Amino acid sequence: MFEARHQLIIVTPVYEDTEACTELLQHLGARFGETLYVVLVDDGSVRQPLRAQDIPEQAPDCCIVSLRRNVGHQRAIATGLSLVAAQLQAHQRLILMDCDGEDSPEACTLLLQRLDPSTSDIVVAQRRKRSESLRFRVFYMAYKGLFRAATGRSIDFGNFMAMTPAAARRLTAMSELPIHVAGTALASKLRIERAPVDRSTRYQGRSKMNFQSLVLHGLKAIMVFAEDFLVRIGLACLIVALVAALCILAAIGIKLTGVPTPGWFSVTLGILVLISLQAGTLTLLALMLNGVLKNTPVAGAAVHAENIDSVQSIPRRGAPSAGNS
Repeated sequence: MFEARHQLIIVTPVYEDTEACTELLQHLGARFGETLYVVLVDDGSVRQPLRAQDIPEQAPDCCIVSLRRNVGHQRAIATGLSLVAAQLQAHQRLILMDCDGEDSPEACTLLLQRLDPSTSDIVVAQRRKRSESLRFRVFYMAYKGLFRAATGRSIDFGNFMAMTPAAARRLTAMSELPIHVAGTALASKLRIERAPVDRSTRYQGRSKMNFQSLVLHGLKAIMVFAEDFLVRIGLACLIVALVAALCILAAIGIKLTGVPTPGWFSVTLGILVLISLQAGTLTLLALMLNGVLKNTPVAGAAVHAENIDSVQSIPRRGAPSAGNS
């Protein structure tokens, strides 16, 4: 696939977005030239499948990884990352980015400048200025608040990141990677440095992500920390159960002392008993699910390879052909 002379490897998913992708390749080729190799993961596109003839002359060395079906943005990135991680050499660097232009080639240089293996394993793009609608920004703020409440952590970055070969191999060894890439990076315990980067505008077309997809994407980030979330749910249920039990004891004590109680006392007592039982049941279920998750097998590169239909190498114009596979 790529060679030792390629100092930078970029993995980007492409789904029905050929025009934007080709423009990105032109900008990347102009900036990085022969030192760059781009892995284009075509996520089962039907209307605009990425083909060799779509690659512009100014593009760097690249390959098209065609998937058998549409597996989603995050799993497509995981597939491309798993394909290249084992081949990375110590001097090479890897960048994950989108192909639509919102992750700019200029920002790639900034991420690489910040990536110092002695102090950081991953440098992520922390959005400083966003171009989305007010609705999206409000939802994003709510999502960050929900994520912090559910996991006890803060997430303020997306898929746009640069990493060392060791970091790439560590991420591919984590079963959470196809669920949410940024969440997996946060859960990996790797040293993460944040670089303030403005989000650029799309080259062509419109985003394929609708509001429903964004909500699902946000929930998947919490799924990466399912163990922490379930423990928090269990503790919350346990607190509710204890409070309900104390209220039941207080109500029984009032009844035994002969203090007159209103007619709805028995109804309230019954509700408290039900709350206590339900909270206790949810606590047990949370603990059981936590145990199941700890025993979940890790999805390796072989699992992602099942999604790949073909890998077509496309050398830079004038370079010797690398062939197809």
